[in-house]
Amino acid sequence: ALGSASAFMPTRMSISSGSGSGIESRRAFGTKLAGVVGGVGVGAMAPSAALAVRPPKFVNKQEGFYETKSGLQIKDAKQGTGKECAVGDRAVYEWEGYTIGYFGRPFEAKGGVKGGAFQSDQDYDRFIVGRGQVVPALEEAIVGMKEGGVRQLVFGTDLGYPFIGDEQEGKLVDPGHDKVGPKPHTFSGMRALNFVLENKGDNVDKTLLLNVKLVRVDQKGSKSF
Repeated sequence: ALGSASAFMPTRMSISSGSGSGIESRRAFGTKLAGVVGGVGVGAMAPSAALAVRPPKFVNKQEGFYETKSGLQIKDAKQGTGKECAVGDRAVYEWEGYTIGYFGRPFEAKGGVKGGAFQSDQDYDRFIVGRGQVVPALEEAIVGMKEGGVRQLVFGTDLGYPFIGDEQEGKLVDPGHDKVGPKPHTFSGMRALNFVLENKGDNVDKTLLLNVKLVRVDQKGSKSF
């Protein structure tokens, strides 16, 4: 189960008082995040609450993460050793999600132990890379990952779930996340995610964290595809 994916959850968040360097969002976010540290192990602490800063301007670059041209922040928590994922492949993956800009609340968490006779391929999510079936952050991050690898992704609304018009209006294109995933598997998870995304105005930071494990790559043209 994500190699104890919760172990990759940042254990501390603090507010930066300076402007610093970081990613400028299309609209102002509701907090500043600094000093996010991902630890590898079992029994990671729950994320601490982020404090509101008004008026916010940046999401600071996270410690241990590298930033791509799109503004996506990535940390390789575990290197994979299997097949490498490319555009056109089907990625079979496992994930966790947190609203790290709003009290670090989980909207998808793998808390149970998997394995044995009860585990099947149905436990995992999947998408074909390059078809827009998941948020742009995940589309970008999955390319180049190898089977067994785990990545942390930190991103704002420009790389997340799509909105109708201005994100401050809180109108999602796909509130059920059926067309653009990943979709939370529980009602409470869906409610936690949408409460943040559908919030109007600049008072709530909609920055998200995903922990993603690439379980399998079905390469385009292969028998398993």
